Amino acid sequence: MQLYNLKDHNESVSFAQAVVKGIGHDQGLFFPDKIEPLANIDELLNLSLVERSKKILRHLIGDEIENLDSIIADAFTFKAPLVKADENIFALELFHGPTLAFKDFGARFMARVLGSIRGDHKLTILTATSGDTGAAVADAFYGQKGIDVVVLYPDGKISALQEKLIATLGGNIKAVRISGIFDECQDLVKTAFDDAEFKQTVGLNSANSINVSRLLAQVCYYFEAVAQLPEDKRNGVVFSVPCGNFGNITAGLIAKTLGLKCRFVISCNANDTVPRYLASGTWDPHKTVATLSNAMDISRPNNWPRVEALVKMNNWSFEDFDYGSMSDDETRKTMRDLYSRTGYILEPHAAIAYQTLADNLKSGETGIFLGTAHPAKFKEVVDETLGIDLPLPEALKKREAMPLQAVTLKPCYETLKQYVLDAVK
Repeated sequence: MQLYNLKDHNESVSFAQAVVKGIGHDQGLFFPDKIEPLANIDELLNLSLVERSKKILRHLIGDEIENLDSIIADAFTFKAPLVKADENIFALELFHGPTLAFKDFGARFMARVLGSIRGDHKLTILTATSGDTGAAVADAFYGQKGIDVVVLYPDGKISALQEKLIATLGGNIKAVRISGIFDECQDLVKTAFDDAEFKQTVGLNSANSINVSRLLAQVCYYFEAVAQLPEDKRNGVVFSVPCGNFGNITAGLIAKTLGLKCRFVISCNANDTVPRYLASGTWDPHKTVATLSNAMDISRPNNWPRVEALVKMNNWSFEDFDYGSMSDDETRKTMRDLYSRTGYILEPHAAIAYQTLADNLKSGETGIFLGTAHPAKFKEVVDETLGIDLPLPEALKKREAMPLQAVTLKPCYETLKQYVLDAVK
C-alpha cells in the first residue's frame, strides 16, 4: 500500500512506514491517492466479521504485513451488534470491546501491527484524547515491552469513568491532564512531531486517528453493519456518524469508496465547524466549547483533509452530505424521547447521531447510527436525564475502584517535552 503526505506528495511511504511515522513532515497526513473498489462485496457480506476483515484489510494493505490475518483475528475478538432502536433505525453498537468504545477496533489493530513491525526499536506513543481514544490505546498497549504510551487529555473535560480507564493502569501507560481544551492537547502532539530531535530521541509515534492503521481497522465495521441487515435493506443504507476529529467518518467514506452502498450524515454538537462550512462554504472554527458529548468537542478536526481527499478522489460533492448539529438541551430531549418510546438508552454522542439521522432519513431508507461508547461511561448524565440507575459493566466497576495515576501539566510544549524525556528513560 502506497501512501502520500497530503501536504507534500513527494513524501511517499509504505503502510508499515506510515504506521511507524504516524504523521508526515509539516504535519501532513498520510493517505493513498487511489483506492481500488472491491469486486465481491455481496460474497464478503456473507462472511464473519473476522474473515471479512481479513479480506478487506489485505485488499487495502497488500502483502507487506505477513501475519496480517493473525493480527486481525487477535484484535477483533468482540462483536459489533446491530440493534433496532426505532422504526427503520438501528444502532451499530461499537462498545462491546475491552474499553467499551469504538476505538477498541483501531487501537487493538494498531498495537498489534506496531508490535509486529517495530523490531528492536523503542517507541513512545504520544496521543491526545477527547475521551475514548486514550482508554483504548492504553488498554491495547498496556504491558508491551519497548513501547511507552503518553496520553494527553483535557483536565475536567472528559467523564470520570473515561478518566478511570485512561489513568489507572500505570506501568508503561503515562496519563497527563492538560489544563486546557482538547485542541490544545492535539496541538502539543503536532508540535512534538515537528521536533525532529525529540522525535528521534524517544521514537515518537501517535495513536490518534491521524495514524492510518486506526482508520483502516474501522472500515471493517461499516461492512459488518450492512451484513447484519436483511438483503432487501442493504441498498438504501444511511450512516449517521457522531463527529469529532472526523476519523470515524473517514473510515466510513473509505468503505463507500470500496463499493459499500451507503450515504452519510455528519452529526455534530455545538462545535459545528463542519456543518457551518457545508452550509456557507466558509471554514471558520470557533473556540471549542464543552458539551455533554465531550468526545466531539473539537473545532479543528484533524481528519478533514482526508475527507476532502476522498471527495476529490471519487468525484463526490459535499452537497451529497446531510448534516446537523445539536445543543445539550436538544441532546437530553432526544435521550428522553427515544427512551420513553422504545426503551433504547442513548448516551449523548449516540443521541446526536440518532436525531440527526432521524431528521434526514428519507422514505425507503434504512438508518444506522453509530453507538460509539457504552452509555455507562456517561452514567451521571444518563441517570440524571432518564431518571434511572444504569448498572456499570464489569470493566467499569473494576476501574472505578482503582486510584488515578496522572500528572497535571500546563499546555506548554517545553514542559511536556521534559516530562516525556524523564518518563520514558
